[in-house]
Amino acid sequence: MSVSCPLIESPHHHTKTVILDHFWGQSSQPRSQAKYVAHSEAYWRFYSQECERALHDGGRSCLARTHQDLIDIVALFKEHRSRDEISKSLLCRLTKKHANEEELVNGAIDLAASIFLMIDFWNPLLGFSGRQLLAWSNGSIKECVHSHFCAQPTLGHEGVKLQRIFNALNLERIAGVQLVLTNNLADHLRLVDDDTKLYFFHHASFLRANLHSDILPPGLAEETLRTLALLCPQSDRATKKWLRRLPKPIVSKWPSGRPAYILDPHLMRCGHLKTDDRQIEKFIYWHDRLVVLKQVFDETTPNNISQWWHDRRNGVQWYTFWVAIIVLSLTLMFGLIQSIEGALQVYGSFQNGPGK
Repeated sequence: MSVSCPLIESPHHHTKTVILDHFWGQSSQPRSQAKYVAHSEAYWRFYSQECERALHDGGRSCLARTHQDLIDIVALFKEHRSRDEISKSLLCRLTKKHANEEELVNGAIDLAASIFLMIDFWNPLLGFSGRQLLAWSNGSIKECVHSHFCAQPTLGHEGVKLQRIFNALNLERIAGVQLVLTNNLADHLRLVDDDTKLYFFHHASFLRANLHSDILPPGLAEETLRTLALLCPQSDRATKKWLRRLPKPIVSKWPSGRPAYILDPHLMRCGHLKTDDRQIEKFIYWHDRLVVLKQVFDETTPNNISQWWHDRRNGVQWYTFWVAIIVLSLTLMFGLIQSIEGALQVYGSFQNGPGK
């Protein structure tokens, strides 16, 4: 299979290698970084899923037809062409007139951008998706991405401490915040549904391949990897075990019927953060979302026995609570035993009473 094969066909190993060479293997970054994506089934599941989504109507809203088409568009991204310039370049490739030429071109550009950067770009035809989308209408894709991610933090972080207990497992066990895996980098660490669900971008392989990206803001991929190490520390066996037990992915609604996502195996290979690296001021791009998430975590009070058991944020309070529970349990147990003994004694007195 070559890159000239239809997008609807999942790429084979050789095709994947060619795609990676054009996406991330020919930049200033070490080529070895791209090897992480080559063996990441999670990324290639996303790749195929996006192609199926774009072509679900027979390709009536997307000009791209082959893997080579996407490679060519990504090459224009890397040349820092404006969206208008890219659109004109694609229009010149049309061999005949179409009533929806603008729709076809925009669909192809958004598909290539999504696959190249793992960020959802605004496509009005998709309607409301619930995901955070980037609106790219002019300028280069680099300018659009920088405009979104490079906003200065606005929330204060006085008193915010990212202790070791602050991880994805305890967010669910203590705060009741459910982890929702996402393929959209723009959704990473975003709380939804009244702060009960947390979008989590788990594609560590993709992030490693983009550590020296010329399109993403400097340090964004590296900082995102640090948030993965913060919430899913490699040294935490309980978190590893919990991740393996996450609910099975929902089956895709697209024709292939494949699962909508699979967990990136490199997620639990991001290392762990030392105390100095856990300081909130070390996070710039994800600063505000981490501040909000930590606030939700800190303000949560246990609502059931399971949450009380796992909530070790205040060691003295946890110890006092469980000592009180043990004392109460023993008191009730001995009281019950004494009541039973008394009842048996009364019953024995009636059995051995006068006239017997």
